[in-house]
Amino acid sequence: MTPEQVTLIQQSFSKVAPISETAAVLFYDRLFEVAPSVRAMFPEDMTEQRKKLMGMLAAVVGGLSNLETILPAASALAKRHVAYGAKAEHYPVVGATLLWTLEKGLGEAWTPELATAWTDAYGVLSGYMMTEAYGAQPQAAE
Repeated sequence: MTPEQVTLIQQSFSKVAPISETAAVLFYDRLFEVAPSVRAMFPEDMTEQRKKLMGMLAAVVGGLSNLETILPAASALAKRHVAYGAKAEHYPVVGATLLWTLEKGLGEAWTPELATAWTDAYGVLSGYMMTEAYGAQPQAAE
């Protein structure tokens, strides 16, 4: 990720933060729509889970300019997700859902450059998390 991408992500997230509750609802509604099998991994009342999602995103976005500061928390999160039943194949679905949510939440502010920046950031972090959780990043299907 370039410094310009980090800046784009941080600026865009400052527009999402004021609508964090709505963004979290959009995210989980979409996730459960496209991957209904993951619903069982979550509590019935999603209020706290939504807060955790937005808090984690805020911490990650804030730490993007110094990635090493957020890697220990990302590692711990990845390992906890294994205990909840998360599998490597869930990461691309979550990534696509996050991008969809950001696109909906940001509207016209969602540009191709911003989409690339968020995609790259998610790729870096999810790759790291999968390595931490499963020992090696699964190879893409050919």
